[in-house]
Amino acid sequence: MTQPTTPTLVRVMGRWTVTALVINAILGSSIFGLPSVIAKTLGSASPWAWMIGALGNAVIIVCFAEVASRFTQAGGAYLYAHAALGRLPGILVGWLAYLTRVSAVAAGANLFTVNLAEFFPGVGREAVRIGVLTVLLGLFAAVNYRGAKGGAQLSNVFTIGKLVPLAIFVVAGIVWVATHAPAVPAAVASPNGRDWLQALLLIGFAYGGFDGAMFAMGEAKEPRRDAPFALGTAIVFLTFLYTGVQILVNAALPDPGAADRPLAAAARVFLGPPGAALLAGGALLSLVGFLSANFLNGPRLTYALSEQGDAPTLLGKIHLRFRTPYVSILLFAVLVWALAAYGNFQWNATLSAVTRLFIYGSTCLALIMLRRTQPGTAWLTIPGGPVLAVIGMGFCALLASRMGRAELLVIGGVTVLGLVHWLIVRRRA
Repeated sequence: MTQPTTPTLVRVMGRWTVTALVINAILGSSIFGLPSVIAKTLGSASPWAWMIGALGNAVIIVCFAEVASRFTQAGGAYLYAHAALGRLPGILVGWLAYLTRVSAVAAGANLFTVNLAEFFPGVGREAVRIGVLTVLLGLFAAVNYRGAKGGAQLSNVFTIGKLVPLAIFVVAGIVWVATHAPAVPAAVASPNGRDWLQALLLIGFAYGGFDGAMFAMGEAKEPRRDAPFALGTAIVFLTFLYTGVQILVNAALPDPGAADRPLAAAARVFLGPPGAALLAGGALLSLVGFLSANFLNGPRLTYALSEQGDAPTLLGKIHLRFRTPYVSILLFAVLVWALAAYGNFQWNATLSAVTRLFIYGSTCLALIMLRRTQPGTAWLTIPGGPVLAVIGMGFCALLASRMGRAELLVIGGVTVLGLVHWLIVRRRA
């Protein structure tokens, strides 16, 4: 008689699907609003901030690329910390990483309803807003519950869909700049060091999210090879896109810092009212795509915690038919819904922005430790990796210095929960 086998995750994602997943996880709503904030802070120097921010994040991304090239399982930064630093740091990073994903997705869901209310004012009513959140998040949960392949395909569709309006914006903007004199910029006070640091912190949020895509590498066909390729492709592509968008916004608007929706305002200059509507719709589509990517990524973290023995076995359950971590998917959907329904965008975004700095720093440290304890096991070895890891940790520490009391309380609370969690797991073991 054939013995029943334990169902496992299915490796359904190829190289370009993984790349689309990384881009989709990074490219949310930030680029549709941040150009005005950066221009207001730094004036004509704002495009340089996007390039400097890309350089700082690239240092962290190459550290992720090397460390990711050692692993084939789900779990991302939690898995890296667990293997390199031990169970306690792994659990602490796991808590921070999960809080980052849940709060980031909740922030995106909040922002989606805010933007949707511009087209359908009734969404501004609380009962309607909750209903929209329930339907939207329920849809993503259902698609991912029924299979990773469906969730990955949905991510691919939204990645292409969100890039189309941005591509039209860039092409139309280049044509307009070639045939028109740029706008005379409004006077902006010379930025100081604090202005630059604040701008880089915000830009770091716009380039962030790639760590979430690494949670799902248990379903990639060639994770050790494809994760580094996807991370490198994404940061190069988005550096050109973000910097180009800022240049075009500055060229089109006399006072870009005064625009609530800078891309829509610039598109109105390039393409008239239809262009503004296209970019407003593009912002909504980008948010939906961001949510789709994270509904594929986020639940794989609690699955990984269970797989490593750091969370209840229930969270590691794989659906017999669909081969998905269905309990973790349902838990993720419920938590995102609760934070989105009872929180607001600023609160959720703050949680996400703060916690990810510690996740990035832990992976940079993991690179150093894994080179010492597991030499020669990486598919990709970055020249000068330990030096870059130290620079990456310094970059994270510099941005973390901008944290306020509320952010420190969040980190302290998560640390306490992680310690309690570790004590429980340690006693059980």
